[in-house]
Amino acid sequence: MKILVLNCGSSSIKYQLFDMTNESVLTKGLVDKIGMTGATLTNYREDGDAVRLEGEIIDHQQGIEYVLGLITSEAHGCIKNLHEINAIGHRVVHGAEKFNSSVYITKEVVEQMEHCIELAPLHNPPNLKGIYAMQSLLPEVPQCGVFDTAFHQTMPDYAYMYALPYSLYKKYGVRRYGFHGASHRFVSKQAADFLGQDYASMKIISCHLGNGASIAAIKNGISVDTSMGLTPVEGLMMGTRVGDVDAGALTYIMNKEEIGLNQLNTMINKQAGMLGISGVSSDMREVEKAAKEGNRRAELSLEMYAYKVKKYIGAYAAAMGGVDAVILTGGVGENGIDIRKNILKGLEFLGIELDEQANNVRGQLTDISTKNAKVRALVIPTNEELVIAQDTMEIIKTMK
Repeated sequence: MKILVLNCGSSSIKYQLFDMTNESVLTKGLVDKIGMTGATLTNYREDGDAVRLEGEIIDHQQGIEYVLGLITSEAHGCIKNLHEINAIGHRVVHGAEKFNSSVYITKEVVEQMEHCIELAPLHNPPNLKGIYAMQSLLPEVPQCGVFDTAFHQTMPDYAYMYALPYSLYKKYGVRRYGFHGASHRFVSKQAADFLGQDYASMKIISCHLGNGASIAAIKNGISVDTSMGLTPVEGLMMGTRVGDVDAGALTYIMNKEEIGLNQLNTMINKQAGMLGISGVSSDMREVEKAAKEGNRRAELSLEMYAYKVKKYIGAYAAAMGGVDAVILTGGVGENGIDIRKNILKGLEFLGIELDEQANNVRGQLTDISTKNAKVRALVIPTNEELVIAQDTMEIIKTMK
């Protein structure tokens, strides 16, 4: 079975085509700057063939048309025709309480997804554009949706509720939902397999650290708490997102700066986090470079970042009554040698002991703990696209 996985952003399309007989990636790529000047399509085939095309791409449907044309082309393709695509899996960011698992996409499901737009106005609309495009271009090919929020629907109510008037939860669904669910699910299962332990009896803290970042407490195979909330703004300090902040501080800033909701939304989503503190960049590598050159604000941002991750690890160990493994994943977690060291330093009281030589690794599944550490610290590369492909395959199989 061949499954095309799509992850549509506001101006981009990430894609991978899987051969599920061995879960190999036949080709993958990125359509970038959709609707802008200088749009590009970059494709990498399994055998190393690579191509980068530039031109006008006015919308997601046209971008997907180009992708389908490229992957079936004689020069750079990996399949002979589109009939070889058996199913399409879509990443969908917000499923609210409507979706607690991945689903086969029907007209009714699309309508329910549309009702979730107000909870994720930056993410769900482009996710849906990918679905609309494939319904038009390949109407006979089954499609499935895999939700970032679904994995966290196992959280108990005392963990997901906010201490706001209960009527706001009933009327608008204001509660913690969490995100990065596919990543947390993948790496936590990988951890259990790697350690040879029973996933259903482990206590795992999964740290997905990228430009967007979240932590999940996973007890006995299910998510019991996570750092992101109603939206992806809450929780850890991120590349440009503020993370945890006093709500009163926001109303104070609005009053002092005389700004409205749109300006506040831009500030907390795009001007805060590592970028806002360092004044350098939202990219961890650039911030680390500036810190090494003596930039104090860059140093401060790195100290804040590690401190906030450390606090959540301690909190989730308390919430679960202990921890068996801590996972570092995502672009920063997989590659940030120094940031991993700064996060784990000081957690020896939990049984975490870092082996600095083992920690000198990037992008490889590695146990970075000392031999006698009671809690294993693991670097595990995430693979959200594979999770989407696996879920899609399982759904399609049950329909036959």
